[in-house]
Amino acid sequence: MKADVFNIDGQKVKQVELPAAIFEAAVNVDLMYQAYQRQMANARLGTHSTKTRGEVSGGGRKPWKQKGTGRARQGSTRAVQWVGGGRAHTPKPRSYYQRMPKKMRQAALRSALSVKAAEAGVVLVEDVALGEGKTRLMSEALQRLVGQASALVVLPEKDANYDTVMQSAANLDGAKVLLAGYLNIRDLFSYDKLVLPIKALDALTAQLG
Repeated sequence: MKADVFNIDGQKVKQVELPAAIFEAAVNVDLMYQAYQRQMANARLGTHSTKTRGEVSGGGRKPWKQKGTGRARQGSTRAVQWVGGGRAHTPKPRSYYQRMPKKMRQAALRSALSVKAAEAGVVLVEDVALGEGKTRLMSEALQRLVGQASALVVLPEKDANYDTVMQSAANLDGAKVLLAGYLNIRDLFSYDKLVLPIKALDALTAQLG
């Protein structure tokens, strides 16, 4: 699959061949769903907590005697049916962590990248060198490259240009900057376009090819 390469001004400069192993892989929807579910589950803190009847304060005295009142027997005002009582069968802190083999995660990413490429969602650029970390410069560059679509900008590594690009995209709602090593399926499907510098394409090839 051939793809056009643009400069930061949105002008086409050449064409390159996208690696078939990454951008023309067999699409496995079930695997992508599993990878997405795993990522969302692993992002949960699991710090939710409620108090049971043994953890709330008070309720030590029996409200009324066992027999002779005509009312239902009660042993504590902190039972679950009382206002101010404990809670039954409610969440306690737990881990939602899910495991997934590395080869399965890589296959899911290849499937997602193949879907993006098939939908013309991959935009190749020579470099994302802005010179200054200004939001306006990044906004204008993305406007030329992807129009009104949201964009995920993938950088190859933390080089001298990394901080500038991160700073310029920080205040843009429809854009996010990510290192190639942290590319994930959630971000791939959260943005309309994937903006890839040529060096980032090489990094993805080394990571997934």
